[in-house]
Amino acid sequence: MQRLNRDVVIAIILLVFCGVFFWASFDIRQPDYGVLMPSTWPRAVLGVLAFLSLIYLVQSLRAGPDEKDGEQGPPLTNFRDWIYYWKNPIWCFVLFFAYLATLPVLGMLIGGVTFVFVLLGALGGWDRKNLVLHAAVALVAIGGMWSLFTFGLGVLLPPGMILGRF
Repeated sequence: MQRLNRDVVIAIILLVFCGVFFWASFDIRQPDYGVLMPSTWPRAVLGVLAFLSLIYLVQSLRAGPDEKDGEQGPPLTNFRDWIYYWKNPIWCFVLFFAYLATLPVLGMLIGGVTFVFVLLGALGGWDRKNLVLHAAVALVAIGGMWSLFTFGLGVLLPPGMILGRF
């Protein structure tokens, strides 16, 4: 029997989660008036996530077993080595919690653009060429999402103290 790699296991877990969440979406209350069902967006997102997880599973099965499956990674002899090894996830969590803490002041638009820009800089470097790319990605991604939800879908996002009731 061929041993499965870690990616196959993760892909299967993602597909199971998608199935459970899709099943749970049938418990979302349906309004009596004729509008788009509240379960439509969660099911659409879950459908895309399930499709991407299925692609991930197929690619993982094609890759075969991982040669380094039994290894644990570099030896972490002290706290400094541990911090250096896990610096990217630590950056993600610290910056996300800072984003959440500043959300009432900065709001979704300014806070989101700042969060994405700083996170891209922390993970991808602060070169002059990267700064322009990171700024463009942050503005297009968060600005586009904010515009879609605010103007297209009519969702009230946190405006913050700076933009007020924009």
